[in-house]
Amino acid sequence: MSLSHSSQPTGLHVKRLAEKELVALFALMMSLTALSMDAMLPAFPFIAESLAVVDYQKTQWIVSAMILGMVFGEIFFGPLSDAIGRKKSILLGISVYLVGSVVALLASSIEMFLLGRMIQGFGVAGPKIASRALIRDMYKGAAMARIMSFVMMVFILVPMLAPSIGQLVLQVADWRWIFGLLMTQATIAGLWLLLRQPETLSKENRIPLNRKRLVADVRIILSRGDVMAYTVLLGCIFGGLMLHISTAQSIFQDVYDTGDRFPLFFAMLAIGSAVINFSNGKIVLRIGMLRCVISALSVLLTSSFVLLLSTFYFDGVPPFVLFMGLGMVMFSCFGMVFGNVNAMAMEPLGKMAGLGASVISSLSSFLAIILSTVIGQFYHFTVTPLASGFVIFSIIAFVMLRYGYKYSQRHTVE
Repeated sequence: MSLSHSSQPTGLHVKRLAEKELVALFALMMSLTALSMDAMLPAFPFIAESLAVVDYQKTQWIVSAMILGMVFGEIFFGPLSDAIGRKKSILLGISVYLVGSVVALLASSIEMFLLGRMIQGFGVAGPKIASRALIRDMYKGAAMARIMSFVMMVFILVPMLAPSIGQLVLQVADWRWIFGLLMTQATIAGLWLLLRQPETLSKENRIPLNRKRLVADVRIILSRGDVMAYTVLLGCIFGGLMLHISTAQSIFQDVYDTGDRFPLFFAMLAIGSAVINFSNGKIVLRIGMLRCVISALSVLLTSSFVLLLSTFYFDGVPPFVLFMGLGMVMFSCFGMVFGNVNAMAMEPLGKMAGLGASVISSLSSFLAIILSTVIGQFYHFTVTPLASGFVIFSIIAFVMLRYGYKYSQRHTVE
């Protein structure tokens, strides 16, 4: 069955890549984000030793610093891709990412290393944001959903495999070579895009950067109670994910003594999320987005509360089998929450969807950094802070979902 392409919304008669090549290119490019975070996890102890980091809590910033850079990058590259084109924005982002990788690779102090991670995060926002816009230029409806589903399949598999990739590098080389691997992937993706993918946004359809217009549009987005409620909800769930990523290496290797099997168990926790994400398309058509999110949050709150109770009973360290079982249930909820709440947040924004995506993504990421960092400070080689964080975040998410839904219903009636 042939794909239904968009009717040239950009004004360009773009020569499209073959579907398999297009999916491979953008999966490689968009997976840079997940690989840059998760491939570093097995290297935390080595980085701490190499950079003389005494306080373990500081290693949590290895992830948080990159997300912080992404917060500002997402705000920057969203409007920029509308002004100068998708291709230039992606290539600029990859160039900045490479600069950040070099800074982190050569760092001799934790401060310089974290600066490199922030620059990495700022740069990777370019391909993350502009790639989606480029695909949206070329496809619409079912065709776009089809392409994005293939890309997201790879996007989900990467976090599962990334720690194994990092572990493999550590078996043959120093932790700094992980950045060499990341730079190689970014360079290949950039050259592939440069040589094979045409620009999809014509000059006549570009929107010049205008401070007054941007400020006015951002104010409209921020004034929408439902959009902001769903953004906070996303920030809470993303905060839980960041808390998990930041403490996973220590929980698996220091608390449960899994050693080199850490990447395997880390991947096992993501299996449920992958399965549910693949099934979400059929489930949402049957019961709707709202019921999907309510169901997912109910399961997340219940399982995290059971995990919290077990930490009280077992002095902070429940049996590994119980931790893994409840963890797989908890993480199976993520795909359903992220996909559906993103769609619910974008629904009221209409023509401001591009800028809206940047605002929602950056604000939710910033909130996630604050929440995960605050809870992460209580981590001291027990599972209790992780379980407590998920319980707190789930409760806030429920409150935001209720408020956002009621707000949208009132404004629909009006």
